[in-house]
Amino acid sequence: MPSIKHVAITGGTHGNELTGVYLLKHWRNNPVQVCRDSFATELHLANPKAHGHNRRYLDQDLNRQFNWPDLNDHALCGYEQNRAKSLNTLLGPKDEPRVDFVLDLHTTTANMGVTLVVKSDDPLVTGMAFYVKQRLPEVTLFHEPSERMDDNFLISLGRRHGLLIEVGPVPQGLLRWDIYHQTETVVGHCLDYLEAVNRGEALELPAEMPGFRFVQKVQLPENERGELIAMVHPNLQDADYQPIAPGDALFMTLDGQTLPYEGEETLYGAFINEAAYYDRHVGLSLMRPCTIKRSV
Repeated sequence: MPSIKHVAITGGTHGNELTGVYLLKHWRNNPVQVCRDSFATELHLANPKAHGHNRRYLDQDLNRQFNWPDLNDHALCGYEQNRAKSLNTLLGPKDEPRVDFVLDLHTTTANMGVTLVVKSDDPLVTGMAFYVKQRLPEVTLFHEPSERMDDNFLISLGRRHGLLIEVGPVPQGLLRWDIYHQTETVVGHCLDYLEAVNRGEALELPAEMPGFRFVQKVQLPENERGELIAMVHPNLQDADYQPIAPGDALFMTLDGQTLPYEGEETLYGAFINEAAYYDRHVGLSLMRPCTIKRSV
């Protein structure tokens, strides 16, 4: 009996990230590309109203609404909070999901290439990430494991969790062929992996692979009125997953003064100058290299 029977591919979780939205349109017209013999593949536009307004979200970030207490809190009734509850009914319920695995498609304005966000240490999830990276060595693995019931990402609705696919750089509300095609290619590998697992094929996967682990978000400098007074330094712009050593240029003020990184250890940047985070004046995330191990 196959271990995976139902796979959901979701796009438009953030309404102005068009790659996933248009891949869903394409696959609905060409279903053979995402069909596999051993499981059913479903396609879901996660945040249709935000997409209709070409906005990331209307009330709250949808991809932060899926922890178990929030899904059961009916006092949380913003559009995205209600949309999360609807998706929980459609794909879950989270405590006994109907869908086994979720692939959630995202884009970033940062120069991160293809990043796979691995939110689980389930060997099915880490195995998928390793399988994709074997075939696309340029892929970066972002390891941020959490308990599925506590995880607030949409992928946590899957019985075996899921994988968030993040590809950039691409501006919000815009399609780029290279980003679109990279995402399409990654999804194909993910589905091939699940098919191989279901068929009991012997996959030669490494026991461990390099990745990055989130450390902290770094705020853009503000004045006492909460107004921005600096931006990402040009030396740092587009340098995602490159080392940032103590004393390296981090920000540049509006009058051209360099503000250095004042940390005590060399870390690595990601989501550098991500447009989606400007509402919170976040300039970048700092990451630490790690080794991701695959249990068997």
